[in-house]
Amino acid sequence: MEHNDISVGLDIGTTKIVAMIGRRNEYGKIELLGTGKAKSLGVHRGVVNNITQTIQSIQMAVDEAIAVSGIKITDAVVGIAGQHIRSLQHSDYITRVNAEEVIDDDDLDALEKQVYKLVMLPGEEIIHVLPQEFKVDGQAEITEPVGMYGGRLEANFHVVVGQVSSIRNIGRCIRSAGLNLAGITLEPLASAEAVLSTEEKEAGVALIDIGGGTTDLAIFKNGIIRHTAVIPFGGNVITEDIKEGCSIIEKQAELLKTRFGSAWPGENKDNEIVSIPGLRGRDPKEITLKNLSKIINARVVEIIEQVFLEIKNYGYEEPKKKLIAGIVITGGGAQLKHLKQLVEYITGMDSRIGYPNENLAGDSDESLSSPQYATAVGLLMNGLKQLDKEKVRVAEQQKFEEEAAAVAETKEVVKEVVKEEPKPPKKTIFEKWGERFKDFLDNAE
Repeated sequence: MEHNDISVGLDIGTTKIVAMIGRRNEYGKIELLGTGKAKSLGVHRGVVNNITQTIQSIQMAVDEAIAVSGIKITDAVVGIAGQHIRSLQHSDYITRVNAEEVIDDDDLDALEKQVYKLVMLPGEEIIHVLPQEFKVDGQAEITEPVGMYGGRLEANFHVVVGQVSSIRNIGRCIRSAGLNLAGITLEPLASAEAVLSTEEKEAGVALIDIGGGTTDLAIFKNGIIRHTAVIPFGGNVITEDIKEGCSIIEKQAELLKTRFGSAWPGENKDNEIVSIPGLRGRDPKEITLKNLSKIINARVVEIIEQVFLEIKNYGYEEPKKKLIAGIVITGGGAQLKHLKQLVEYITGMDSRIGYPNENLAGDSDESLSSPQYATAVGLLMNGLKQLDKEKVRVAEQQKFEEEAAAVAETKEVVKEVVKEEPKPPKKTIFEKWGERFKDFLDNAE
């Protein structure tokens, strides 16, 4: 087994930390080699607030994944969320030195690096620079400018920004747990990678990822990310409401929510009652399922309305921004009964629950196809994409070096011929190409 084909996704959530080791099989699907899960201690609403506890939780999850897979891991792609995340739109351009040469990846990189130099608010740092549409010499709506001629390359960017301290704290936790940070990805983008189809991204779709501490939103249209937002409420707030409303402990509230909870209060009858054991010899508590679903409904409505406000801010009612594919709900909170119906009722948009199983190999553990693992699967997919890009880059570099060596050899042959013959023979096409290539190298210097 080649270890350089293997990647690791690490989802540092508010309720759980998941480490996922995997690789691509011959059919392009994700083959999960090992998964580790630990209760998340030291993370509040997606932000690390206790370094020591977070490190311990990460180590537990990673050690379990290593034990299952038998593979020693060194790098991980990590997700970032939290209420400090914000996004903005930005346009920028570069003027190319030689408009007679076609635009290549280096030009795109130069334009992207320029955006990273943007001055942010004190204590903020750019996490992602995501290109949307390009313009070449004023020609708009270009999605792929590579290979085109042009002097001025312009683009609109979706820029994701976060707090420097939060990013550094995550980096410190990863390093202290014995891992290298292979990459950092906004969690809703990772979840989108795992549960959305290309057709949905093209048609226009809003992904709602309901986690324990935060609810993340990512909006796609024409295959491009258009809007991202992080709302600082998630499943834990619902549990807290049940705990307070029913005067029970948190563990019981969580069990009630997952086993009997419903986002739609109308479906429970008044005589449906669940009995909760009392503490230390106290009498058991009887709670009606109708009251339970009313408590859940009130908080879920609040979360969905905040998400819907962000969708309205994007401008989904405009004809060009219409979300034809509607809404996809994922994350641990997506498992709440009748949530899909409530989302459709509030937003008036078609909805479905997003499962990451489409990208997983057929023999994968069924429990890992749950929406709560969408972010971890997406981070693993991002890690594998990075590996693929690196392989292509190395192959191109090798090819370039081989061609350069061939040209150098040709030049030596040409020199020998010049020495022996008083009149140089007519140059071959290959020799002409060699000279042109040499001129190109000399000019590049």
